[in-house]
Amino acid sequence: MELTLAAAVARFGTEAKSKLANVAARGEPEDQLRAPLERLLRDLAKLCNFPEKVFAAVGESSLADLKTRPDYAVTLRNALVGFIEVKAPGKGADPRRFKDPHDKQQWAKLQSLPNLVYTDGNEFSLWRSGELVGSVVKLLGDVSASGNKLDAPADLLVLFEDFYQWQPIAPRSAKDLARIAANLCRLLRDEVTEQLALKSEALTALAKDWRVLLFPEATDSQFADGYAQAVTFGLLIARARNISLAAGLDPVAKQLGQSNSLIGAALRLLTDDAENQNTLTTSLGTLTRVLDAVDWQQISKGRDDAWLYFYEDFLEVYDNALRKQTGSYYTPPQVVETMVRLVDEVLKSDRFGRAQGLASPDVTVADPAVGTGTFLLGVIRHIAKAIAEDQGEGAIPDSLESAIDRLIAFEMQLGPFAVAQLRIQAELLHHIGHPPNTPLKMYVTDTLDSPYIEQTYMFHSLEPIARSRRMANEIKKSERITVVIGNPPYKEKAKGRGGWIEPGNPHSGNPAALSAWMPPKAWGVGVHSKHLRNLYVYFWRWATWKVFDQDPGAGVVCYITVAGFLNGPGFQKMRDYLRRTADAIWVIDCTPEGHQPEVNTRVFQGVQQPVCIVLVARSANPDSESPATVRYRAVKASHREAKFEELASSL
Repeated sequence: MELTLAAAVARFGTEAKSKLANVAARGEPEDQLRAPLERLLRDLAKLCNFPEKVFAAVGESSLADLKTRPDYAVTLRNALVGFIEVKAPGKGADPRRFKDPHDKQQWAKLQSLPNLVYTDGNEFSLWRSGELVGSVVKLLGDVSASGNKLDAPADLLVLFEDFYQWQPIAPRSAKDLARIAANLCRLLRDEVTEQLALKSEALTALAKDWRVLLFPEATDSQFADGYAQAVTFGLLIARARNISLAAGLDPVAKQLGQSNSLIGAALRLLTDDAENQNTLTTSLGTLTRVLDAVDWQQISKGRDDAWLYFYEDFLEVYDNALRKQTGSYYTPPQVVETMVRLVDEVLKSDRFGRAQGLASPDVTVADPAVGTGTFLLGVIRHIAKAIAEDQGEGAIPDSLESAIDRLIAFEMQLGPFAVAQLRIQAELLHHIGHPPNTPLKMYVTDTLDSPYIEQTYMFHSLEPIARSRRMANEIKKSERITVVIGNPPYKEKAKGRGGWIEPGNPHSGNPAALSAWMPPKAWGVGVHSKHLRNLYVYFWRWATWKVFDQDPGAGVVCYITVAGFLNGPGFQKMRDYLRRTADAIWVIDCTPEGHQPEVNTRVFQGVQQPVCIVLVARSANPDSESPATVRYRAVKASHREAKFEELASSL
């Protein structure tokens, strides 16, 4: 008998009625639809001109607790096409109208999928990234009672033709890619979180390894977030290297490891176990299928700033609360250029005597919260420009390559770390003409974590990750750093998040570095000292400890941060330390409008607090009896673009 839409739906109706009416049937009503629906999906594929041998609908076992895994994953020619979610007859196929809390929570997660069909046997609907395609298609009759009289409008075949023919669309801009990647990364995070709650053995063991290797204090939710971002950005870097994702994650991790051992090792650590991949089949399968379409060159189009706000755009979609929690606001390049230029001028001054400024061979620069690399990019460009002006364009490759060993970056979030690597390597390739021979000193680590903790947990395949932490700790312990520059994260009420800076090092007997900034009781401002428990203050203390205290000598710390420490009573000892330790301080008030200024006046549009640029400098022979000279300047109250122009032209 010739297969027609009417015949396929009639057979579906007959089989479904028999299943649903069977008093001996076990399980939920939607479970009884599975076998009839599988036949219908296969018939519809044939009607859409796909041979039966290329079609597969992989059904998941029914687990009521799962919210991140649809009932079926559909493949054609072994390529993932999309997913089918089955509901009990009568619930409908419009998830926006569901009343059951489980169904509503599930929809909140599944709407990230790019090709998803909902059905209750009577209705069918197609969804792409949370948007309904066309309209809900209703069958003619009732799946529970109509039997072979069940019929369907032609729109059902149109819906499935659209579903089966889906192909990922390559994003056209970095912002578009950030949105797509963020939605799928969130789904992966949710799936990891769900499996940890279900005590998945593979993921529970993996979380233990993750804590030992990188972040000892990570909670399950923080591990899930770290896992999701590491995998997502690992795949993005693979695409930047033009590595195909179609063959699966294992070959991707191996190929990526050849050019990026840290990210490749992280990807391999997180995905090389078959059980892990099976556990996270929905999100991992979708990620690889969608991101394989990414054309990196098409997105960049040769623009230097294409990736400047990529991670901020990513976080806005992925988890805006996380962006606020981590203080992830990235610095406009105009501000970076100003700060880099100021540091360079101070180094060239008589106080320091470094005639080549940042290009001097004895100047080491570190960004302890590198984010997506904007400050190091600014330093690299400034050094390249200085070399060209002093020695000519032809001297840039050799001179800049020799400077790479003097640039250091720490970052604890794998997402921005991956973006920073991409941007900095691309910049160096532009100037040098080939990938640098000198390894970049970029490390995934918590800057505030104790440098005195030794890494003893080791497996060969995980060595690049463990080595990153060890090398970062070695730099923290012993390498002389001349300049610390950057935009440290901001987080109020951060007690307990200061790592080694808060409690000190019990192994060496050294007191807590932060204690040097705690005001004495006699000063009568102890009630205000709670404001020191802020991430940006911890980073200020780390930088001053590293540059001024650990190995006393000439050095510079230049940060852009909120301005509360300039006059808040709880910061009196901090200010006292800075003026006693340094011999010159420059302050640029970037928010003369005060607290909660108009958004268009803000240097960081999402930050309501006043912000300032502060440069603290100490020469090799400071006058310890005289407090540091403080020079203060406020930009004009104006639109942020006017502020950028003023910073660039007159400071």
